[in-house]
Amino acid sequence: MPRPLRTEPLRDVPVDGVKRVLLAAPRGYCAGVDRAVVAVEKALDRFGAPVYVRKQIVHNIHVVTELEAKGAIFVDEVDEVPEGAHVVFSAHGVSPAVVDAASARGLNAIDATCPLVTKVHREAVRFARDDYEILLIGHEGHEEVEGTAGEAPGHVTIVNSPEEADTVQVKDPSKVVWLSQTTLSVDETMETVNRLRTRFPELHNPPSDDICYATQNRQVAIKKVAADADLVIVVGSANSSNSVRLVEVALEHGAKAAYRVDYADEVQQEWLEGVNTVGVTSGASVPEVLVREVLEQLAGAGYADVEEVRTAEEDLMFSLPKELRQDAAGQRDARALGGRTSAGDG
Repeated sequence: MPRPLRTEPLRDVPVDGVKRVLLAAPRGYCAGVDRAVVAVEKALDRFGAPVYVRKQIVHNIHVVTELEAKGAIFVDEVDEVPEGAHVVFSAHGVSPAVVDAASARGLNAIDATCPLVTKVHREAVRFARDDYEILLIGHEGHEEVEGTAGEAPGHVTIVNSPEEADTVQVKDPSKVVWLSQTTLSVDETMETVNRLRTRFPELHNPPSDDICYATQNRQVAIKKVAADADLVIVVGSANSSNSVRLVEVALEHGAKAAYRVDYADEVQQEWLEGVNTVGVTSGASVPEVLVREVLEQLAGAGYADVEEVRTAEEDLMFSLPKELRQDAAGQRDARALGGRTSAGDG
């Protein structure tokens, strides 16, 4: 059910002690999200509306709504896209079957898959080629998991939780490797890996940690904030795995209460009862404007003292998809050299 929206401003109710906000950093847009959103905007500029997007370009209702207003049309599958039209693949990636289906319809595909997700795809292909059984730690039905599993059909078993690690079966325990969805909780993923390794001591690791830097950095930041917070507010959408995980991580690391909101108007007055310290953060697909709106409303309730708690610096940038790296005159697009930094200033 949708959350009730307040019709009145938050009230400044006295509490014992000083009111303050601890603002987690890094937060908000990561480099992969920035690249994907800019890809849709550039495609609209270059080719005109409509531009079709398979699935949500990123998991944020505000971003999707803003892009729809500019002329993007979001579809579930490529067979909904008119033949010959432009279609953007979302940041979460697609399987080879989707790429083939788009090609068969003569679609002009623009691949906005996050390069860190692409890395996991390549690992799946390589391990399948070497006849490894792949235990993919992630949530069945998530677009990223579907895309990765589709790279190695017949070789992938999805492990949804640490508990499933205790029951999953493999054919050859000496040729099994784990990969993971990039947006999971670091702690939960490693618990799953450890439980798998107890059963399969020869379990192979991927070449590098598949949890993306942005997911990990945002979780580290909210852990530090949560230890001192009476309440944590996470800005992010319900289908954003990394946003949902931030709520869980906050509760696991000391926050007395934690809630996820899409918009500032979803913050409820009763959440602030007896609260001195509010922690605020946002998922990796959330534009900073939504965080600023939360801070403005909290300030009206007496939480005007904002202290940023920074645990990492982020300056990673990704090139735009190759189809968008030149403008109509053939000049290389300056934005193709990278997006904004992902330290939450998006």
